[in-house]
Parts: sequence; C-alpha cells; structure tokens
Amino acid sequence: MSQATASMKVGDTKQVTATADPADSDDAATVNAAIAYASDNTAIATVAADGTITAVAEGTATITATSGSFTASVKVTVAATA
Repeated sequence: MSQATASMKVGDTKQVTATADPADSDDAATVNAAIAYASDNTAIATVAADGTITAVAEGTATITATSGSFTASVKVTVAATA
C-alpha cells in the first residue's frame, strides 16, 4: 500500500494505491490489474474500486487491497470535522 495509516476527517477523501512488489516481477501487471479494495467497517470509511477512501463517521476502519493471495492494508482513523 502507498501508506500504512491514514488520518482523515468526516467527509474527507483520500486515494491509496497498492502495487506488486517487486514492480518488475513477471506477474506484476496481472497482480496490479486484479487488485480489489474493501473496508472492514463501511459505517466509518468506504473505499471505491480505484482506492479512494471516503471518511463517513468517527472511528477506525481497515482498508484492504487484495489480489489473488496477496493482501495489504491501511488503518484509517476518522475524526469529527472542526
């Protein structure tokens, strides 16, 4: 993942990316093309197919990127707006 943690406020959006490592491995293009993102708590943060996270409510959520047997995640902490 492009980062391990993210701090956001309700209503914020932020895009994260996941890529195969090493990027020049034989199956990197296949792995990258098959990446799917998911949130473990959509009441706190949702994630679009392109990795854009939307902060919905205060709390924490983990966004996971999966491609085949490969996974990576980012922990998102959402705070109230000012």
